[in-house]
Amino acid sequence: MAFSVITNTGAMAALQSLNATSKNMATTQTRINTGLAVSSTKDDSAAFTIAQSLRGDLGGLKAVSSSLSRAKSVVDVATAGAEQISDILNQMKAKALQAADVGVDAASRTSINADFKALRDQITTIVNSSDFNGSNLLKNGGSSVAALRSLNDGDAVAAGYQTDSMTVANQDLSLGATGGYVAGTTPGGTAGGVLTFGVDAQIASAADAAAMVDILSTSQTNAKTVLSTLGSAARAIDSQITFTSKLSDSIESGIGNLVDADLAKESAMLQSLQVKQQLGVQALSIANQAPQAIMRLFQ
Repeated sequence: MAFSVITNTGAMAALQSLNATSKNMATTQTRINTGLAVSSTKDDSAAFTIAQSLRGDLGGLKAVSSSLSRAKSVVDVATAGAEQISDILNQMKAKALQAADVGVDAASRTSINADFKALRDQITTIVNSSDFNGSNLLKNGGSSVAALRSLNDGDAVAAGYQTDSMTVANQDLSLGATGGYVAGTTPGGTAGGVLTFGVDAQIASAADAAAMVDILSTSQTNAKTVLSTLGSAARAIDSQITFTSKLSDSIESGIGNLVDADLAKESAMLQSLQVKQQLGVQALSIANQAPQAIMRLFQ
């Protein structure tokens, strides 16, 4: 090897090695600081692009979960109201059967009728109170509730594509309008939706009470259908919430597998690079001293 003070080949080689070590150290420190092996598209374009797409899906699933939770609350409130109304119908029927007994005196029947009307009015209170965030599934004219079910588009419609959603229809447990009661002829008053009697239904006579028993039996049958519908919808929503949560966890785990750094490995790598850097600095120092040997040739 020629001796030269102009070109120090050893120093250049040592410097190149030291620069490479410093670059690797910077990469390792970034991974430790961020916890990510792929923090930008410069690290791995394919993995970063896939991870970004999955992050978008994860954000969408959070919206789906929020929509399902809102629908669940609306249905749960409606279910609680419907169950209470079902209990009240049972009590009203018991009162009607009691009043239908011809042996009951007028004063007792009046008392029974007062209890009956109190129970009847309680239904309206429950229906009006079964509201969550402006949605009421039990009120006449109330809205249905819809919730996102997934990130997929549904069937094509005129305006483009509809989202994949699940809907629970309004059940209308409101009582019929006032003005329908005529003693001895229409004890149930004006029929409502599911409930086949109105806000002025009463059992003022034995005949009214006997007729009211049949009316209440029909209402009970209809109320059972409502409870079955709401219960089925609640189970479907709960199932979808559980699936959405598991799907979110799986996607989040997949993102981690793509871009997360192995910190134990990176820690060991950092220590190795630190030693290598120290050796590189020492090698460069030795290489820089080589030209000084030429001075001895002129002594």
